[in-house]
Amino acid sequence: MEQDYKETDLLGFWNALLRVDLSTGESCVEPLPDKILQAGLGGKGLGSHLLLKEVPPQVDPLSAANPLIFTCGPLTATAMPGASRFGVYSKSPLTGGYAESYSGGFVAPQMKRAGFDALIIQGAAKSPVYLHISDSGVRLHSAADHWGEDTYQTEEALLAEVRQPGAQAVVIGPAGENLVRYSCLENNKWRSAGRTGLGAVMGSKKLKGIVFHGSKDCELADQGCLKRLARELTSRGNHDPGVAKYRMYGTPMMVAINNQAGSFPTRYWSAGSLDGWEQISADYLMQHFNVKPRTCHRCFMACGRLTTVREGRHAGLTIEGPEYETIFAFGGLCLIRDLAEIAYLNDLCDRLGMDTITSGNMVAFAMEAGQRGVLEAPNYGDADGAAVLLRQIAFREGIGDILAEGILTASSHLGLEDIAIHVKGMEPAGYDPRVLKGMGLAYAVASRGACHLRSTFYKFELSGAIAPDAVQEKVAMLVEVENRLAIFDSLIMCRFYRDLLQWDNLSDIIKAATNLRMDSEALSQMGNRIISLTRAFNYREGFTKEADSLPARFHDQPIGGEVISREALARMVADYYQARGWDTEGDPGDFLV
Repeated sequence: MEQDYKETDLLGFWNALLRVDLSTGESCVEPLPDKILQAGLGGKGLGSHLLLKEVPPQVDPLSAANPLIFTCGPLTATAMPGASRFGVYSKSPLTGGYAESYSGGFVAPQMKRAGFDALIIQGAAKSPVYLHISDSGVRLHSAADHWGEDTYQTEEALLAEVRQPGAQAVVIGPAGENLVRYSCLENNKWRSAGRTGLGAVMGSKKLKGIVFHGSKDCELADQGCLKRLARELTSRGNHDPGVAKYRMYGTPMMVAINNQAGSFPTRYWSAGSLDGWEQISADYLMQHFNVKPRTCHRCFMACGRLTTVREGRHAGLTIEGPEYETIFAFGGLCLIRDLAEIAYLNDLCDRLGMDTITSGNMVAFAMEAGQRGVLEAPNYGDADGAAVLLRQIAFREGIGDILAEGILTASSHLGLEDIAIHVKGMEPAGYDPRVLKGMGLAYAVASRGACHLRSTFYKFELSGAIAPDAVQEKVAMLVEVENRLAIFDSLIMCRFYRDLLQWDNLSDIIKAATNLRMDSEALSQMGNRIISLTRAFNYREGFTKEADSLPARFHDQPIGGEVISREALARMVADYYQARGWDTEGDPGDFLV
């Protein structure tokens, strides 16, 4: 890949897109014009532009015509801490709309050093294959011997076959092979591009994995300045109390915070706190398990928990996690009050290649359906029954075949649409919007479904930056945060650096990496444009104003005396459209370059 597509003094990019057609086995490198990168940087900005351009309207997400797009950012493989993530984009098999997912670890630098800013995979192979992509070319290999293997086995095997020092792999497990609509991509054993079902897109293409490696360094505008900014960021982080808490406890610290606030979803969204939550808390994890901090590439946050079970039937089990979202999904929703069992279910999902948030939601939904006599399912609290159900889902056995289709199809099949919790077909994370009203708006308008990460607005509500029960005053704050985090996702920066990098920091970093001069207003406009691109994709695919809503239970079934009223949500959504410059129906207009 020796092509040089540089046009101007824009730096930090290769100005190159790698296109691989699995139907023909052919690949080519295409130029990425500066105007595309100037409009949205890399990551989400680039991925969303390519998605709107490349995906045929109304395409079946599991057809060969639906592309799978990977992107890096201008900070990838630089000295900047927190820039360890890659982005993946497609049309979601779970929602039928915009799909994005991100994963950390060590893959992204090798992807960038292979010499391109984006990878588009189109078509579908006739038999299982894996891709080997490097700065010296693209190779397609048979993966027939690996079809059926779990993600741990596959990653180890593909790296052993490639035999390249420093190479990294992204793989799918049996769930992706069997087109489970919330299957995910896995890398570095425990890192996941988890949400929206992109593992099923890979599986539909008979693509078992991708191995990346390279040694090329992308030229930066001012490498010395970027290194100085990286040192300053590290110094701020080392003295930041929030960073200290992440290093000590990781995301499981949210178990205590949400239970004390009454916003910890419990018994399939029927309560806001779990009796005995202390047994699944961060403190309990630290006291009863062997826990070591674990980092991604060039990260001082070390929020990962490398956890080993000390005793019991799972003694010796080691995972990175469990993260808060997995604890909420299996602990809160399913009433499993045993961290060792939650760690086991986490490990099982990772091996099978399934998103733990949706998986936990679906198991809890089945448990609730069982309580209602609609189907035979495990009782609440039954960890063994949950494990059996996860395997049935991954291999599409028995009731697992219906549950593998996602909450929209499963609830319709069982006649339980009235209790199903989702937005646009994807379930919320562990922050109940009846208590945290800003999360209600964030879930309703997020392009990929009930997503907590596009704004992480729970952080502002739980920290007291704004009252959880406030309504109207949250719209402007949400828009500002979403815009800033859209820039994060286009660089691509880890979400947990949100408090350390404000608009002026981002301006300085972008100038040092790319030579683009952008003040806070220009960056905010860019963030709005990127979010409007995602909205344009969904609007084209039929997601209208009516889709920006919440499940009826959040309006009608109180927890702790709290609901979010339909009227309050409708006012917030209308104000949100206006703040974004969309029309009253939520049509964003044409945002393609």
